[in-house]
Amino acid sequence: MPRKGQAVLEAFIDALTWDEAVGQITRWGAARESRYVCICNVHSVVTTTSDVEFKIAVNNADMATPDGAPIAWALRQFGYASQERINGPDLMLKYLAEAERLGQTVFFYGSTDATLAKLRVALDKLFPGLRIGGTYSPPFRSLSLEEDEEIVEMINGSGANVVFVGLGCPKQEKWMAEHRGRINAVMIGVGAAFDYHAGVIKRAPIWWQRNGLEWLYRLGSEPRRLFKRYMVTNTLFVVGFLRQFVIAKLPLGDT
Repeated sequence: MPRKGQAVLEAFIDALTWDEAVGQITRWGAARESRYVCICNVHSVVTTTSDVEFKIAVNNADMATPDGAPIAWALRQFGYASQERINGPDLMLKYLAEAERLGQTVFFYGSTDATLAKLRVALDKLFPGLRIGGTYSPPFRSLSLEEDEEIVEMINGSGANVVFVGLGCPKQEKWMAEHRGRINAVMIGVGAAFDYHAGVIKRAPIWWQRNGLEWLYRLGSEPRRLFKRYMVTNTLFVVGFLRQFVIAKLPLGDT
């Protein structure tokens, strides 16, 4: 599938439908191709403007989806009028339904042992025929070369077609970029999706999600931890995007 999309601030974001996203991941997974997918919200897009390593990771991804209503809205302003929000938690569930149907194997990397155990119980109820090749919670420190190689061998040995990575932004994107070509599966960075589906964190009600207010619901749930992320990064996004949009609409030679 040829890529189409638009740079939003300094991150290239794919313009695609749910069917295109899930279908491409499923095809890559069937061939056990070493690929990675970034789920890009306002925080990650703004981070590309200040973290060069992260920017490279996002722009070298095989797919970067518009997570967050503002990112989907930005694509619509650049001509992709029907662009929807392609978010991590829902992408995970949509793919898992296909994986169960097709007999593909999944692996979950990240979070804590307690969350992974709850996640496995929840997914067993939702997708009783799903093949889970394994789960692993890495230590909260840098891994040695030997430890990293053992993890790669474990994931590859599981037969996983897709590996969901829940390390948080920007760590998960950098980890996936470093492991493309070594892990024989599609890696998808899904952030807090493990916590949502395990029931550790309550997700915003559907109305909030559909109206682009999921970020506000999360802010209300965890104000101390998320205040800076949402208030500062949202402001930087608005200022940066308005500048980008104005420059893009200027006649050539006026910039």
